[in-house]
Amino acid sequence: MSFIKEFREFAMRGSVLDLAVGVVIGGAFGKIVSSFVGDVLMPPLGLLLGGIDFKDFAVTLKEATEEAPAVTLNYGAFIQNVIDFTIIAFAIFLLIKGVNQIKRKQEAPAQAPAAPPEPSNEEKLLAEIRDLLKAQAK
Repeated sequence: MSFIKEFREFAMRGSVLDLAVGVVIGGAFGKIVSSFVGDVLMPPLGLLLGGIDFKDFAVTLKEATEEAPAVTLNYGAFIQNVIDFTIIAFAIFLLIKGVNQIKRKQEAPAQAPAAPPEPSNEEKLLAEIRDLLKAQAK
């Protein structure tokens, strides 16, 4: 089998295509969450904390010179990225939890039909009489 043909068969498997779709949707979802955190969540949080902007949180490691810009450790951007990750991880957790519940319901074995009720004493006695009559008829 040629390398190209083998790769084409691999790439056309359903799971690979599903993964590709998941990556594209995940990337778009990541942008939505980043926008939510940066544009909706952090401004009011910064306002509650005294009008601060998390993007401005940084530690200057080396001051700027005429030849080079300042070297900074931007931990405010890191805080925003941690919040982004937490929201995305929680959303994925909820999604996986929902999918697992659906799978459990589908995989649950159908309940076995109820066993027929045991015959009453009267039915047992009639069955014995029937069997005796059959035996005498032979």
